[in-house]
Amino acid sequence: MAGGSQRLRRIEDQIQRELSEILRTELKDPRVGMITVTGVEISPDLGHARVFFTMLGQSGERTRSEEGLRRASGFLRSALAKRLNTRSVPELRFQYDASIERGVRLSSLIDEAVSGKKHSP
Repeated sequence: MAGGSQRLRRIEDQIQRELSEILRTELKDPRVGMITVTGVEISPDLGHARVFFTMLGQSGERTRSEEGLRRASGFLRSALAKRLNTRSVPELRFQYDASIERGVRLSSLIDEAVSGKKHSP
């Protein structure tokens, strides 16, 4: 079974690289801003893929980007099909990855604790 999970990881990595390129060069939806694909998780049957992304900006911009990505998922899936060497391409589901935001916030809190100063959020 280890070979199967290794294969999934390779496909996840390839989907992440290819989607990043497609988003940068081919997707023209103005709702989708400057986003970064931070990871991909594929179901064992290769039917679904959760695509994690992050972006700079306000939550309103994030909501617009999520909607744009959701609407463009068919286009993105067909563009991926042209690039992947798999029999089928998983259905794409986009999910905002807040880990970078949390990391920045934690770093800020640590800096505040070390300096002894209190910053307003």
